[in-house]
Amino acid sequence: MKIVDAKKAESSPNPHHVDARKLCEIPHAVVVMITLQPGESLKKHMTPVDVIFYVLQGTGTIEIGEERATVKKDTLVESPARIPHRWINESNAVFRVLVIKVPKPTEETKLL
Repeated sequence: MKIVDAKKAESSPNPHHVDARKLCEIPHAVVVMITLQPGESLKKHMTPVDVIFYVLQGTGTIEIGEERATVKKDTLVESPARIPHRWINESNAVFRVLVIKVPKPTEETKLL
């Protein structure tokens, strides 16, 4: 059994320059926790695999392709592979989302 304290995991450097902590990497999936401070956002990008997002804290805006929605804690969002997407924190509070990439990517994410 492996137990990870998400808040103690180290943030990894990333092209978005936000707090991103890899919590789990197994042969068939990767799990990352992203924290966006008020006003922060991810750059629009495409992942080579499907992504599942689960909102842990706060309210954020998700853009996937031409769609845009504001979601809050305890919301799950599916994002298909190779569709441009990004998260935006337009609120005045911390926004935290769990990112599950399935299967584990064998190609790099492409910034747009």
